[in-house]
Amino acid sequence: MKIVDAKVIVCCPGRNFVTLKIVTEDGVSGLGDATLNGRELAVASYLSDHVIPLLLGRDARRIEDTWQYLYKGAYWRRGPVTMTAIGAVDTALWDIRGKTLNTPVYQLLGGRSRESVLVYGHANGTDIEETVAAVARYVKLGYQAVRAQCGIPGLPSAYGVGRGQLSYEPAEKGLAPENVWSSERYLHVVPGLFARLRGEFGDDLHLLHDAHHRLTPIEAARLGKALEPHHLFWLEDPVPAEWQEGFRVIRQHTTTPLAVGEVFDTIYDCHTLIQEQLIDYIRTTVVHAGGISHLRKIASLAELHHVRTGSHGATDLSPICMAAALHFDLSVHNFGIQEYMRHTDETDRVFPHHYTFEAGVMYPGEAPGLGVELDETLAAQYPYERAYLPTNRRLDGTVHSW
Repeated sequence: MKIVDAKVIVCCPGRNFVTLKIVTEDGVSGLGDATLNGRELAVASYLSDHVIPLLLGRDARRIEDTWQYLYKGAYWRRGPVTMTAIGAVDTALWDIRGKTLNTPVYQLLGGRSRESVLVYGHANGTDIEETVAAVARYVKLGYQAVRAQCGIPGLPSAYGVGRGQLSYEPAEKGLAPENVWSSERYLHVVPGLFARLRGEFGDDLHLLHDAHHRLTPIEAARLGKALEPHHLFWLEDPVPAEWQEGFRVIRQHTTTPLAVGEVFDTIYDCHTLIQEQLIDYIRTTVVHAGGISHLRKIASLAELHHVRTGSHGATDLSPICMAAALHFDLSVHNFGIQEYMRHTDETDRVFPHHYTFEAGVMYPGEAPGLGVELDETLAAQYPYERAYLPTNRRLDGTVHSW
């Protein structure tokens, strides 16, 4: 089953997506998400100029061999561009394999480990009361788990506070905007937010929060300790993700569960965090961590150390990646939760899919492969538009983690 064609499709149905389509000599095609928010064209070029020529003539069934070939064969390994490109190839090949065997991908991964996939949504507001109202809307929709963020008094913008009620797209058209940040003001507000949410919704609703890499270890420890009475499902990205030693300090001071990993590329970025049990959830993604094949290896290591998965699932991951994540989630034994940010109607029309949401859980569907298609004619009506994620500065003007 040789690969005879492959191409990259870039479109912007509300936001930019990069998709890899691989076709075999049998006429079977597979799709892989290759979107890297704010650096989309870098991955598109990497695929078109360097990877696709290497794929032509290869056996599409040799998924693991192709992964190792693209990873070790490049010599210059890892990094978000390389691993996103490899992830796209890997995902497309799993899609092809499922279609040729007429079975959903999760069956190729060992079958179901559970009946459905628990997901969480994003609730936000400009202040605490708006966030409480937003959480109530998610509860009404059936969500059992909600991430809550709110605006910070005195700051014109805050991470996680989006422009819509269900979809949240932080990337801005044009050049990168600059936000203003104060960790001191943030630390003063957040414990009050969760005290208010527990008072309103009780103890059964799973509540999550994202610090988005902005704190020092001791600041994160202070926040985790302050949030202990409100028993969060997790505190996400408390310090910059590559600062693995910082998690030792946080662990010494709080029992609030910790999650990290959406910006990790490989198992080498997180093996210390996992093996020393410095985190409770690993958030690596199909698209940015080398595809389904590599994500399974991360999950296997995590399972040995009682760390569960909680894969990233923001709107910059296309429905192809969302479907791949759900097949992975359904199959892996140590699944924890899946982030789910709803795409725009335009995106859903460009990427028709079989996965479903009901009562706070999702299911990938029973269609062969991933269960997602790409309407290339419609995609062509949404050309690429340059967009960047924001940058961040502290009140004194110092560049800070966004």
